[in-house]
Amino acid sequence: MVTLVDMSHSRDVRLRPAVNADARAVRALVFAVLEEYGLAADPGGTDADLDDIEATYRARGGSFHVLEEPGGRIVGCVGLFAVDAETCELRKMYLEPHARGLGLGRRLLDAALADAKTLGFRRVVLETATVLTEAIALYTRHGFEAYTPEHLSKRCNLAYALELKPATAPFSHRPPGN
Repeated sequence: MVTLVDMSHSRDVRLRPAVNADARAVRALVFAVLEEYGLAADPGGTDADLDDIEATYRARGGSFHVLEEPGGRIVGCVGLFAVDAETCELRKMYLEPHARGLGLGRRLLDAALADAKTLGFRRVVLETATVLTEAIALYTRHGFEAYTPEHLSKRCNLAYALELKPATAPFSHRPPGN
């Protein structure tokens, strides 16, 4: 479990694996952010993955984390959905409005990318919508590049991919030639 500290507001937030008991709060967060940006929630389709977070993400080889404030209020989330053995999809990366602009989105993305490497994925893909300009800027700063997928969910019109660099081997103290 990673603890992220927001020094600018002297407030600790904690990133932890989500459990199904978090589903209601996660849905409320995701649906509120979608509404804020004029995007439609799709509880019977694109957002059905939130009905059973543990089975949809962790049991399939991915992960789902929530960011919570002291007292347990969930203010952010991010998921990695296993597409295949080498590719995962970054899903449901959202923050409440008061948690934005504090570097928490970058920290969520950094944690998700580290998790993707740990889980053995070599590629991360994501779908997003043009109106999510802050998220798109964050993704491109992290090296995601636009690509054309075979399919996009109803509310998304853009897709990005990032090839993960393999972990570097630790420095070897062997003499040259050995």
